[in-house]
Amino acid sequence: MRRLPPLGALRAFEAAARHLSFTRAAGELCVTQAAISHQVRQLEAWLGEPMFTRRGHALTLTRKGASYLAELSQAFDHIAAATGRVRGVGDGPLRITVLPSFASRWLLPRLPAFHARHPGVDLRVTSSLETWGGGDAFDAGIRSGLGRWPGLKADLVARESLSPVCSPAFAEGTPLLATPADLASVPLLHDQPRAAWEQWCRYANVSLDLSKGPVFNDSALVLQAAVEGQGVALGRLTLASDDLRKGRLMRLFDLALPNDYSYWIVYPSAAAQRPDLAAFRGWLLEEARQA
Repeated sequence: MRRLPPLGALRAFEAAARHLSFTRAAGELCVTQAAISHQVRQLEAWLGEPMFTRRGHALTLTRKGASYLAELSQAFDHIAAATGRVRGVGDGPLRITVLPSFASRWLLPRLPAFHARHPGVDLRVTSSLETWGGGDAFDAGIRSGLGRWPGLKADLVARESLSPVCSPAFAEGTPLLATPADLASVPLLHDQPRAAWEQWCRYANVSLDLSKGPVFNDSALVLQAAVEGQGVALGRLTLASDDLRKGRLMRLFDLALPNDYSYWIVYPSAAAQRPDLAAFRGWLLEEARQA
């Protein structure tokens, strides 16, 4: 006879541990935050061990909590995969959530090549800035981060770096932009957070007035503004690769600031067994290597 904790408490803990947030776990499971907190405490009492270290509203996993999450996520993945096979949903649509900037500047232009190679895959792409922690709404996600998503596998798609870019027409219509200091004479386009330009200036050893210039909440909008000649953007070179190759944008200097955050495809381990996800993942990583 198996001695198991209440299954509801296990689901609550696994979701809270993946997100490191009771609020996001509650949203995923469609219950209240209080219910998640109660179920987690119920599980901790049943186990006789704390699973989280709580400091105000911040959550971190204890050593045993992290070990339990790894085992539990794998068990839930196996259950989900077995259930999918019984229900026959393995052949359903492949649901991918993608950052809007990556979707519009990088993925969308390449999707015809994927459909040509894998015409049988029913791909559904949703663009969203919201964190996805492996819930049932999607099968995989393309996100920017350090490669650590508790309970999920993560494969590196592309590393990112930042460098000033503008349209060729803009460069021709301004004073000579030969050195980073020359950027003081032109409008700068800002992404959020604005700290990226500050970091690049330190990297280039230059002082610029960064208090002026339009601010955009999406990296794709910054690049589009640069394409349209509105100023100089601190371009994410992975996202700008097509614009650079086709001459819509040009790099002003060789200085490129490495970005700690890279692009990853993340997915539950059980989902890796799906042929359609394996096809999309393989194609995505191949395209990124070629780019």
